[in-house]
Amino acid sequence: MLPFKLIYSEDYYLPIGAHVFPAEKYRRIHDRLIETNVAAVSDFLKPQRASDEDILLVHTQEYVRKLKTGTLSPREEMQLEVPFSPELVRAFWLAAGGSILAAQCALKDKIAINIGGGFHHAFPDHGEGFCMINDVAVAIRAMQRDKKIDRAMTVDCDVHQGNGTAAIFAGAKANADVLPSNPIVQRSLQSSTGVFTISLHQQNNYPSYKPPSSIDMDLPDGIGDNAYLSWLDNALSSGLRQFSPDLICYIAGADPYKEDQLGGLALTIEGLKKRDELVFRVARAKNIPVMVTYAGGYARHVEDTVTIHCNTVLAAGKLFA
Repeated sequence: MLPFKLIYSEDYYLPIGAHVFPAEKYRRIHDRLIETNVAAVSDFLKPQRASDEDILLVHTQEYVRKLKTGTLSPREEMQLEVPFSPELVRAFWLAAGGSILAAQCALKDKIAINIGGGFHHAFPDHGEGFCMINDVAVAIRAMQRDKKIDRAMTVDCDVHQGNGTAAIFAGAKANADVLPSNPIVQRSLQSSTGVFTISLHQQNNYPSYKPPSSIDMDLPDGIGDNAYLSWLDNALSSGLRQFSPDLICYIAGADPYKEDQLGGLALTIEGLKKRDELVFRVARAKNIPVMVTYAGGYARHVEDTVTIHCNTVLAAGKLFA
């Protein structure tokens, strides 16, 4: 039995047909964790769908209305890059409910993992890049509304910049005086909205326009394990020197992997596990609870993506035993 909870539902499956996003990965992760005795059935909690009131903490009434009534424009559907359906709307509401539950469990157990979520390209008034609802932002705002936290930090390690998250929480900008002297880091003036956003991503990749996060690490093509881990360490050190969160929301994308179809970085499976361990080690040292979501992963062999995501659970079990 794990000392923390895994959040999962069979209904996480996205009904999108043949697609580069492997919608079956959630079920495969769940099954692998049980088959390899990493997790027991009792380690999993089944989430409920987020309420409309939860979703409206982040997303506009007009956008939510369009989603609930199926009245997105052709352009808005095209931006999503997944085929719209009422079933897809329900799946995204469920992912948001899963991230809310993961945040609640993390505050109690120091860590919790949503075997799903991490849809960081969703903006308040539209979806993009396979992302309809920004579940992490919804979870943060729900925790703040319910007075469970005041301040949160997002640590986004998907290969693609978290543009929706950056836009939603625009306002908390890194202080240039405490950042490492390197042009990879974008610098902005200090302010605070209660959420500090860190994004570690490939510069020459989607999205073309990247709204500024509090700290953006714009990584060059082909960067490998050691350099990546060094930049992640820099980002975490810089962020935590100037911002003290009550909760870290870790977006553990599998797509920095060297065999990813939509990525251009060169991390190995072992390097990605070390990435997870680094985030967890820092959070544990600072005594900050961590809520994990999975985000992207488009390896040529789906089993590699499943392995990377399962390794995140293994890393958490090692650091939070």
